[in-house]
Amino acid sequence: MSTSTWDLPDPFIHRLRARPADLDAYNHVNNAVYVRWLDECAWAHSTALGLPPESTVTTRRGMAVWRTQLNYLASAYEGDELELGTWIVSSDRKLRCDRRFQLVRPADGRTLLRALLHYVCIDLDSGRPRRMPEEYSRAYGPLDTVVAALAADPTPFQPGVEPQA
Repeated sequence: MSTSTWDLPDPFIHRLRARPADLDAYNHVNNAVYVRWLDECAWAHSTALGLPPESTVTTRRGMAVWRTQLNYLASAYEGDELELGTWIVSSDRKLRCDRRFQLVRPADGRTLLRALLHYVCIDLDSGRPRRMPEEYSRAYGPLDTVVAALAADPTPFQPGVEPQA
């Protein structure tokens, strides 16, 4: 896939295929499935960053979603091969970080979804916000290329705004 398809540089890419169980009564992928895919992608990316799910058990900390913005732009259908890109776009390296997502159908280059998820670090025992462990603080920061791209054009993920070609 061409990097020009992506809104930001250097995405972590999670590959998916729309299956019959993902479909709803309208014969397209149900919106709740997209949310599940975002979660799967975030976990895959965290694992690639050196923070697999097992690390949450050890540290008794986890990154919990506290706010979600989803822009559904087009439907996916059974058999569609899809690529879900994610980027960490901001982090205070203490308590919060934000992820952007873009779901693309490579067959036609169409973006099906854009999302922004805001996370907060929590104590798994109490459910209360807690400072990120050092390994989280190191891993959950934006790439320099992403910071530069957002500084040059901060609009790719404004709710309801489609980037213009």
